[in-house]
Amino acid sequence: MDVFFTIAEEHIKKAVAKGDFENLPGKGRPLELEDLSGVPEELRMGYKILKNARILPEELQLKKDMLTLSDLLACCQDETEKERLQQELNAKTLRFHQAMEKRKIKDSGAYGAYREKLLRRLH
Repeated sequence: MDVFFTIAEEHIKKAVAKGDFENLPGKGRPLELEDLSGVPEELRMGYKILKNARILPEELQLKKDMLTLSDLLACCQDETEKERLQQELNAKTLRFHQAMEKRKIKDSGAYGAYREKLLRRLH
């Protein structure tokens, strides 16, 4: 057995005996495990780190912004404001396509499925 594993086990046993794990948040509730099966294995850790930091990948943030702008455009009554929103939407759409091309991420396959799942959660 690994020396570090043995040391870690000893520390855990001592902490349990002292009751250090008794008042942890979420105690008694099931773990909320994420389904990352749609994300390629080599990208999972990166996506997890970004998610924990509440940072979206550029293409997801742009897509979210595009959806928000589309909703605002649908409700807008003022023609001047509508024109400004349309210009902003066009700029975001262009940047989105550039980001997708830059990363060579297509809207199909595992990347697209995971991205769409994230977008559904955001909106």
